[in-house]
Amino acid sequence: MEKLRGACIVGQSGGPTAVINSSIYGAIKTALESDEITRVFGASHGIVGVINNELFDLNMEDPKELALLQYTPASALGSCRYKIEDPEKDESDYKRILEVFRRHDVRYFFYNGGNDSMDTCEKISRYMQKVGYECRIIGIPKTIDNDLCCTDHCPGYGSAAKYIATSLMEISKDTAVYDIGAITIVEIMGRNAGWLTAAAALGRNSLEDCGPDLVYLPEVPFDLEKFVDDVHRRYINDRNVIIAVSEGIRDNNGKLISQYSLSQCNQQDAFGHVQLGGLAAFLTATVKARTGAKVRGIELSLLQRCAAHCASKTDIDEAFLAGKVAVESAINGETDKMVSFVRDYVNGKYVCRTALFPLKEAANLEKKVPLEWITADGTGVTKEFFDYAMPLIQGEPERPLENSLPRYARLRKVLVK
Repeated sequence: MEKLRGACIVGQSGGPTAVINSSIYGAIKTALESDEITRVFGASHGIVGVINNELFDLNMEDPKELALLQYTPASALGSCRYKIEDPEKDESDYKRILEVFRRHDVRYFFYNGGNDSMDTCEKISRYMQKVGYECRIIGIPKTIDNDLCCTDHCPGYGSAAKYIATSLMEISKDTAVYDIGAITIVEIMGRNAGWLTAAAALGRNSLEDCGPDLVYLPEVPFDLEKFVDDVHRRYINDRNVIIAVSEGIRDNNGKLISQYSLSQCNQQDAFGHVQLGGLAAFLTATVKARTGAKVRGIELSLLQRCAAHCASKTDIDEAFLAGKVAVESAINGETDKMVSFVRDYVNGKYVCRTALFPLKEAANLEKKVPLEWITADGTGVTKEFFDYAMPLIQGEPERPLENSLPRYARLRKVLVK
């Protein structure tokens, strides 16, 4: 195979995670150490930065600061939710991207994101092949939602799952202190897939055995009347009830339960996704009106994706691995692929291996919680889910601190002229 020399661009897109920067660090470090990659650029705010020719010269960064990316939450290079049109319909963005690639002799492009980001990668790859510009393009997966297909799990999920499980355990302990009963409803992210909400139950698999009493995932149609009955029954028997509910639950007709509330708007992002939220408030008001109990609603919101203080070491290490493998694979001639994880067990111990899947297979397809991992009554998860998720939340990283607070990466972000 003939070696390809040239610069590379790394970019981040979509919602951040606690370990998304670990993936970027894996890619940056490997690229900086490569003989084939001449310069390493970071796209300011994802593909938008490429289109606007706003690129950071990552060769100018202090290696020690770059290393701190492993413990820094959110997207250090900046993110976006920009949808590029299919190249067969509108080539304007692609012509601009090609112009920027040529200007800086970019021959490698690595994009770190979820479903929509893999779609962006695939479109750019297809266009570059069409016009005959050699550029190797690899997608680096990330999403706390864990809904990317073609991979056992996604970087970012393990840390979010650990934070959610820990938070529900803490909430469970807190709400049990009073002699007066209460109902607590916790809204957790998850539009169409319930991986995050299912993780709320992981505390039930620990020695503490605490966490939600009821868990509702979007994979199963949600019946509001049955929900109120389930909650009221548990409240009468136990006095304290904790409920974990996915923001994306829908009724039998596919309508979002959050849209039952008149105050819920129908705003959409660039990819046509309805902006969710307000479910906990609606269910809280409904349950309180029906039961007369003390009811509290909690929306974890952004906390579940930026909690680097609760990150899983396994997740950090695997996120770095995904970025590293992306660059190594491209240098070795691969393109138009996404890095994926393959689960294995050696002597009964969990091991993560990597593979590559075509971007076309990864883009825009969702992986949901298997129905057989959800209890028959739709209010919990089975042992199979616990066995799947527990290895992903393991390990405590040695996080650098400054004045007993997290020390995050401080990048110079020198723009390329």
